[in-house]
Amino acid sequence: MKKHYIHLWALLATAFCIFAVASAFDMPEIAGHTLRSSGIADALRPSAEATVDTSAEAEADSLLLAEMDAMAVAASAEPVFPMPVDTASQTILFIGDSMLEGLGPRMAAYADKNGHTLYNVTWYSSTSEVWGQSDKLRGYISRLNPTYIFISLGANELFVKNIAEKRRKFVENIIADIDTIPYLWIGPPNWKDDTGINDLIAEITPRGAFFLSNGMHFDRSSDGAHPTRSSAALWLDSVMRWMPQNALHPIRMDVPDVQKSKPKKQFIHQPSER
Repeated sequence: MKKHYIHLWALLATAFCIFAVASAFDMPEIAGHTLRSSGIADALRPSAEATVDTSAEAEADSLLLAEMDAMAVAASAEPVFPMPVDTASQTILFIGDSMLEGLGPRMAAYADKNGHTLYNVTWYSSTSEVWGQSDKLRGYISRLNPTYIFISLGANELFVKNIAEKRRKFVENIIADIDTIPYLWIGPPNWKDDTGINDLIAEITPRGAFFLSNGMHFDRSSDGAHPTRSSAALWLDSVMRWMPQNALHPIRMDVPDVQKSKPKKQFIHQPSER
C-alpha cells in the first residue's frame, strides 16, 4: 500500500514541475489550453534595457566619483612654485605700522610703474593685537575693494613674552578679515632677536604669503629700529625680487624708474585709536 502512495506522490511532483516550467516560459498549448507566464523567468532574467540602464548609471557614478577624487586631490595638493604672475592692474591696500613711512613711498613708485592703484594705511605703534581686535581692516576692504593686500606688522611685537599664546588669535583674525583676497605679509626688520613673532606669522600664513625680513642688513635711523628711507626702499626692492619665484600670489612689479611716489590716498591713525 505504501508503495502505491509513493508512486502517486512522484506523479504529482512531476506534474507540478511541468506546469511550473510551462507557466514561467509561456508554453504554447497543453491539452487545448494556453498557459500564461507566471513572470518568474522575467524576474530572474534582467531585460536588455535594464542591463543598459544599470550600466549607464554605473558609468555616471564612476565619473562622479572620479571627479570628486580629482577635486579632493586638487584641494589638498601643494601649490607648484613659481606660481603664475598676475599681470592685471591691481587695487592694492597696504596696511601696517610706522614702517610704512619708509616702505609706502617706494610701494607707490612700484604701483605707478605697473598700473596699480595704491592705498596706504599707517597706524602708528600698531600691532597684530590692535589690528586683530579692530574692524578697521574690514572697513577698508569694504570701502576700497582691494584686489591685493600688503601687510607690514610685527616690529612692535619683537619682544612680547609668550607671543604664540598672546598673539595667535589676532594674527588669525587679520587673515580671516582678508578672507580670499591675495596678500603678502612683510615681516619686521629685526634689530634684535625676537621672541617668536616671525615664527608665529610664518606658521599661520601659507607658504608664499610671508616674507621673512629678519636677517637682512638695514641702515638704521637715529632710533636704531627704523630703516632709513633709502634702506627701506632697498628692503621693498628685495621683496619684489623675491615675489615672482616665491610668492603664493605674485603680481606684476617691474622696477620703477623713480625712487618714490605717492599713493592715491594715505590714511593715518594714531596709537590712541581703536
